[in-house]
Amino acid sequence: MNGADNAPFLVALNLTRRCNLKCAHCYLDAGTLTRGDPDELTTPEAFRLLDEIAELSRETMVVLTGGEPLLRPDIMEIASHAARLDLMVVMGTNGVLLNNKRVAALQRSGVSAVGISVDSLEPKYHDSFRGAPGSWVKTMAGIDACRRAGLMFQIHFSVTDDNAHELESMIDFCRSSGAAVLNVFFLVCTGRGESFNNISLDTYEDVLRRVAAAACNETELLVRARCAPHFKRMALEMDPPLPVTLIHEYEAGGCLAGTRYCRITPVGGVSACPYIEESVGSIRDEGFAEIWRDAPMFKALREPKLEGRCGRCEYARLCGGCRARPFAKTGALMGEDFLCGYQPGGGATIEVIQSASTVPWTQEAEARLARVPGFVRRFVRKRAETHALETGAPAVTAAHLEELAKRRFGDAPPFARPAAMGDTDPLSAEKRESE
Repeated sequence: MNGADNAPFLVALNLTRRCNLKCAHCYLDAGTLTRGDPDELTTPEAFRLLDEIAELSRETMVVLTGGEPLLRPDIMEIASHAARLDLMVVMGTNGVLLNNKRVAALQRSGVSAVGISVDSLEPKYHDSFRGAPGSWVKTMAGIDACRRAGLMFQIHFSVTDDNAHELESMIDFCRSSGAAVLNVFFLVCTGRGESFNNISLDTYEDVLRRVAAAACNETELLVRARCAPHFKRMALEMDPPLPVTLIHEYEAGGCLAGTRYCRITPVGGVSACPYIEESVGSIRDEGFAEIWRDAPMFKALREPKLEGRCGRCEYARLCGGCRARPFAKTGALMGEDFLCGYQPGGGATIEVIQSASTVPWTQEAEARLARVPGFVRRFVRKRAETHALETGAPAVTAAHLEELAKRRFGDAPPFARPAAMGDTDPLSAEKRESE
């Protein structure tokens, strides 16, 4: 994919290393610090970065994270500045510090959603995983605070050999607690997690297939795999296929690192993703747009020359493997993803056909599209135009948007909340925003 001239869909701002927990798997090696790194981006520097992101595109979603972002004293100011730029602002947190007062402050600051980490429904396991006794109880209280205030939230579940059996229970918990999304994360061994042996190949494959099945069957909850591009292969293998691949006009293909996504470190470094630690530049030395467009590593990721099984795989363009795993293990950015158990069958590479469309939109359809958050609007537009062409319609109508939403959710009640943080599924966003 040639993405050099495209703005990122998602930028993660690791604003601080300061944290109230000490998770064994932390990619940032954050710690319990009384103060942040003295070289952390200042408030004016964070504002300037957000200005530069917005100049590229106001359809970019900005994730404020850390460490624990709520420990940064100016976090509400930073969120407010991003919201004033019409960027979609979300926050990734361990949930321990969320209470009624902070949730209200987040809402006033323009934060649209929070992602809360829950690694087990067993308090002792979660507390051990997060390195702090009592953290599970506090996180549950934070979830309750979000639900009471109507602040949309999603759950982040980092799966390992030890908690993989909880997947279905976690789905039930997310549904009953009012979460909009369950993101199932598959960790990459970097940072403090460099020696964290988190999951076997067999467990990885098994959990991915269970996630794919849940993603297809759930009508009240979005279930997605993160840091696991092989999910795209499994989605295509389903009958009927789960429409979340490039073949289905879903622009967010496999690994998004450096192509649609990047992260900023607490001191201003820019990297392709949190698990690729190598910085390609600093926003203190040059503009964000220049780094995003011109960084050699990003250019390589946009025109990948994959090696090993990934290079021979039929799904290379749809999946491409995680680039962080081989880079962390061997330093080979284009090496094969060793956590994938798929053996290429020797067939031709599945090509991606991107359709160009000039289908007009009715006024009612445009009005509904305007209610969809900016960062997913492009996906909704493309899917709707493709659908209109397939049906021979002269224009995209509100009925087309409704039909696409029903294909995904049937007649289940809508979420009646804003589009979910980190979700780039146009059908899910349209369903929630169209009712």
